Amino acid sequence: MSVGVTMFDKIWRRHVVAEGLGEQVLLYVDRHLLHEGSGAAFDRLGGAGRRVRRPESCFATADHYVPTTARVAATAEEEIRGMVEGLARHTAELGISHFGLGDARQGIVHVIGPEQGLTQPGITLVCGDSHTATHGAFGALAFGIGSSEVEHVLATQCLWQKKPGVMRIRVDGARPFGVTAKDVILSVIARIGTAGGTGHAIEYAGSAISAMSMEERMTVCNMSIEAGARAGMIAPDETTFGYLEGRPHAPRGDMWERALAFWKTLPSDPGAAFDREVALDARAIVPTVTWGTSPQDALPITGRVPDPSATADPVRRASMERALSYMGLVPGTPLTEVRVDRVFIGSCTNSRIEDLRAVAAVVEGRRAVVPAMVVPGSGLIKRAAEAEGLDRIFTAAGLEWRDPGCSMCVGMNGDVGREGERCASTSNRNFEGRQGQGVRTHLMSPAMAAAAAVTGRLTDVRTLGALAGGA
Repeated sequence: MSVGVTMFDKIWRRHVVAEGLGEQVLLYVDRHLLHEGSGAAFDRLGGAGRRVRRPESCFATADHYVPTTARVAATAEEEIRGMVEGLARHTAELGISHFGLGDARQGIVHVIGPEQGLTQPGITLVCGDSHTATHGAFGALAFGIGSSEVEHVLATQCLWQKKPGVMRIRVDGARPFGVTAKDVILSVIARIGTAGGTGHAIEYAGSAISAMSMEERMTVCNMSIEAGARAGMIAPDETTFGYLEGRPHAPRGDMWERALAFWKTLPSDPGAAFDREVALDARAIVPTVTWGTSPQDALPITGRVPDPSATADPVRRASMERALSYMGLVPGTPLTEVRVDRVFIGSCTNSRIEDLRAVAAVVEGRRAVVPAMVVPGSGLIKRAAEAEGLDRIFTAAGLEWRDPGCSMCVGMNGDVGREGERCASTSNRNFEGRQGQGVRTHLMSPAMAAAAAVTGRLTDVRTLGALAGGA
């Protein structure tokens, strides 16, 4: 009796070039995405006199360090200017496609890959950024790599890797009103912990996942790394195909039909064995926020700040105490009584057009009572939002409308909060100092962040009577 094969294994087997020592295999890389932080890899490559093996498989954009406002003035800073100009110079010399500042296609690398049709089912995709797992929403095997690995892929189009296990997380049932993909993935991480996916690639499945749009699926896969996983994946289906058709780098004509035929073979076979399985009921999920300094520190907005003394594990108890001290929170406080000082809406997790529409639905006719910025994921998303009039809704509500980039998610581009400020954020990490020294970050969905902007506190968006959509 034949044993079913997982989607991960189907893709992995197709890309093994050679087997090495210590369970390492040489894996072929189909797509390599780069950003301005790749400069050191380019320098080492040039210093060794090597060329790029397959420049047509590489695509680059500036996103991490670029400012999202007053770009001309800010890029006058020597270090940032050097990185941005270096990326443009290296890619021009090596024949790599580059979406630079001034190009409408410029944006966050994990936004423009799918947007341009570069991300496709069945491929292997790497980037020097941990949130490369985003692209797994298309049924791709996508993961982040380090600087030396970036150089290796540039030179060889291959990468040594150890095969991970495969975990399946099923989320079944209809999501209740106001519950977004961000709430789903925060609930998953709260359930399994930040080490729950260690040593695994996660396949997300179930009726709640298959009902999601591509933008929502990208939000889920994006945060797989926050659960410790090597990659996150969702099987391609008609939603995937509909999103990709007609995009600039998607197959066309006969090649489209051939691609479709292949893509339809990728989903895990019935009866495929997984190394671990987890199940969640989407109907039990409510809008979720983080309270601590790890994405696993997440609770329903209807909850209260937890009490470390109620935790038996001494290591976990100490971690909670440290987190609450940094966050300036008192156990037992209702989450809806926690006031915020600032709101950030953006990042590779939540900066797509559906996210921006969700924010507009909440803030329209209201006024922000704390500083809030909205940062689109790409120049094309910015154009689309402005064509729909979303920018006018944001500015009328007192929100800043900015240029595309990673912005306050990484805090290395001038977009940071002040020490001691509490920030409601749609980003993916709430580590100490992530958004500026001493800044206290609460992760949540775009709709929830918009609700915080207009109330000045963590707020259950469902109580505002607004349409809470988006990822």
